[in-house]
Amino acid sequence: MNDHFKKWLKRLGILFGILLLIIICYIIYVFSSYYRLEDKQILTISGASAEKAKPDMTYRITSGNIGFGAYSDDYSFFMDGGKESRAYSKEAVIENVTSYTTAVAKLHPDFALFQEVDIDGTRSYHIDQRPFILTVLPEKDIPQVHTFAQNYDSPYLFYPILEPHGKNKAGLLTVSTMEITQSVRRSLPIEGGFMKLLDLDRCYSVNRIPVDNGKELLLYNLHLSAYTSDPSTADKQLKMLFNDMKAEYDAGNYIVAGGDFNKDLLGNSAEIFGHEELEENWAKPIPKKLIPDFIQLIAPFDKENPVPSCRNADQPYNESNFVVTVDGFLVSDNVTVKNALVLDTKFQWSDHNPVYMDFVLTD
Repeated sequence: MNDHFKKWLKRLGILFGILLLIIICYIIYVFSSYYRLEDKQILTISGASAEKAKPDMTYRITSGNIGFGAYSDDYSFFMDGGKESRAYSKEAVIENVTSYTTAVAKLHPDFALFQEVDIDGTRSYHIDQRPFILTVLPEKDIPQVHTFAQNYDSPYLFYPILEPHGKNKAGLLTVSTMEITQSVRRSLPIEGGFMKLLDLDRCYSVNRIPVDNGKELLLYNLHLSAYTSDPSTADKQLKMLFNDMKAEYDAGNYIVAGGDFNKDLLGNSAEIFGHEELEENWAKPIPKKLIPDFIQLIAPFDKENPVPSCRNADQPYNESNFVVTVDGFLVSDNVTVKNALVLDTKFQWSDHNPVYMDFVLTD
């Protein structure tokens, strides 16, 4: 072995050692950066309204996952088997968020729930998306109150290599035209070990709205887990949610929840919307056996004009996309639902269509 070859091997060894050290340091950084927010965190209530909810009045609630402002209809996401890891541009983020919210505003909601709202993210060009939603949403002279529950604060993800997903912070935004007296963030169970790094800091928010008969309307905003290696995690999340609701129901209060369940709320969306099941379908049917007697699952659906609430983001939107309804509502049996539908935006600004429900609190 000549000296030149020895020097080449030495340099190669040094380079390999440096790369290995970088990888080790990065793994240490990821694990050391990981944290979960404490349970029962009291959330800040912003805005003002003295309006109380009233029995026998019809109210409208909307829910929509805005997909951090990235998912225009020509967008695919790398974690779903697509290509992109970030929004196309800062301008695209603003366009998607404002257009989506404008569509929701035209529904004239009394309560509006949003998920995957970025407040500081590499993937969304560090735009705080809340002001764009809150500026577009309110109707003239109608006050609004809002709360925000963080459910994502990732360390910098160096993947894909050429355009890393980066470091991102996001959460759940709840907007109400009624007074909110208290808002609490509840931490949901998630998987342990390495899998906890791949999931969000799953949670739901509970917002207390006074009713003029002395009771309270408990408004829940939720975003449950999708990709789990342990199926029991999803069941644990639902059990915790329903136990929480049971205590409020037993106290005589009204329960209305909405959000992204990451479950097939129709149970057979592939059949309804004329698609084959995905080989590894992430949207499993919601286990109805876990739903207690006092709670009703409301899956938005029109038999005459079936519209899904979510598309698979493995490719840009087209007729071959797998679609499913994962966004919907839960109500207690002292709440009467008049209708629940999906607003067909044709996935122009998000991989989720907004959903809405009209309901009445019974005295």
